[in-house]
Amino acid sequence: MLAPAALSLALGLWGVRRGGSMWRDEAVTYDMARRSLPDLWATLGHADAVHGLYYLLLHGLFRVCGWADPLLVLRLPSVLATVVATGTLALLGRRLAGPRAGLLAGVVFALLPPVQRYAQEGRSYAVVCALVVWASYLLLRAVEQRTGRAWAGYGTVMLMACLLHEFAVLALAAHLVALPRSVRRSGIRVALAVCAGLAPLAVLSSRQSDQVAWIGGIGAGALVGFAGVTLLGVVCAAPLRGGRSAGLIPLALPLLILPGLLLILLTPLKALYVDRYVLYGHAGTALLVGAALDRLVRAAGRIRAITLLAAGATVLALLPVTLHLRTPQSRTDDVAAIARAVSTSSADGIVYLPSRRRVWSLPEPDSVRGLRDLALNRGPADSATLYGTEVAAPVIRARMLAATRILAVGDPAGQPLDRTPQEEAKRQVLADHFEECGTRYLQGARITEYVHPGTCGTS
Repeated sequence: MLAPAALSLALGLWGVRRGGSMWRDEAVTYDMARRSLPDLWATLGHADAVHGLYYLLLHGLFRVCGWADPLLVLRLPSVLATVVATGTLALLGRRLAGPRAGLLAGVVFALLPPVQRYAQEGRSYAVVCALVVWASYLLLRAVEQRTGRAWAGYGTVMLMACLLHEFAVLALAAHLVALPRSVRRSGIRVALAVCAGLAPLAVLSSRQSDQVAWIGGIGAGALVGFAGVTLLGVVCAAPLRGGRSAGLIPLALPLLILPGLLLILLTPLKALYVDRYVLYGHAGTALLVGAALDRLVRAAGRIRAITLLAAGATVLALLPVTLHLRTPQSRTDDVAAIARAVSTSSADGIVYLPSRRRVWSLPEPDSVRGLRDLALNRGPADSATLYGTEVAAPVIRARMLAATRILAVGDPAGQPLDRTPQEEAKRQVLADHFEECGTRYLQGARITEYVHPGTCGTS
């Protein structure tokens, strides 16, 4: 347990600040966690209730550690959660397949690129992963002890995971498949109790389904990624059948496959598949790969040497990915770089295209000081929303026409366009009454200054 956990801690702390960068989802966490409790509670009634418990936990952490580096406060829970997940997974592997298999499973888990990524991110996914792994360990104890107390412990931890992110409930399906028939009835009762505890949050978040409207159909890359990891798990499971690690397969393979597969199968009804939502499935990946490596290492002579060389080559092959994950370029955008660029503008007004990109300015409000937000009605906290509310399209048009120089901060070209009246008005006014006077392209963003025709050279 200790060696994989120490490796996970070292990887988690290495480059955790990512050069001082933050991306848009972390900016939402940062803003929500720093709101007052009444403002936070009011916002969760309208948006992002699915992350509400996590925001509350971060709110308390920022209150206690307000003197510390905000990026460390934001990401340290994920670092520590991944350490716990890694150590617990090593214990789980030891229990199912032996000490060396557990050790290798923990090391593999710590090295997996998705695990490394979300170990350094201010979102709930690493914490949820740790709770699901812990619940999986408690499930084994419940099967062995068959006491109400053991089942209650398992159910409590699973409910905590689900309250932090609803899609943790999909791990219940994997756990039920893994249960021996003799205890499946007890498992079903606990699963129903967990679902009942989750129901109020599920009802509330279902009314906020616009929060996941950005998820489109499943791209080829996502399907190939899921299929590749699934194939890896199946290939690793094949030689384990009939051996001392065979008992690992009924838990690890469903945990790897079922949560992601269920989200993919739901796509015709509602597009919901995002790989980070089921990050905990990689616990199954690590268990299977660790057990397969253990089987190879136990082979004699040249095979052992070849296995060790292959393991070393794999670690080296992962090094470029590991280094990249600790750079600002590894995320969708760079909020800090965008804020610095905005702060140097000589414009008198700013518009966000689309409005949800206002989140880029929330962590560093000084970057827009002196710039009038030409579309803003009420700010995010005042309106109990994530990104603030905007005035009607005619008002936006009038405000923009009265401005001399407008800074348009938005997505790069080629991104889908919002078709709301406000967004249409912004684009139309800029196209019909202004001309571009310089564009900067940053990680995940395009910042353009617009002026009235013929005035680009004047200040």
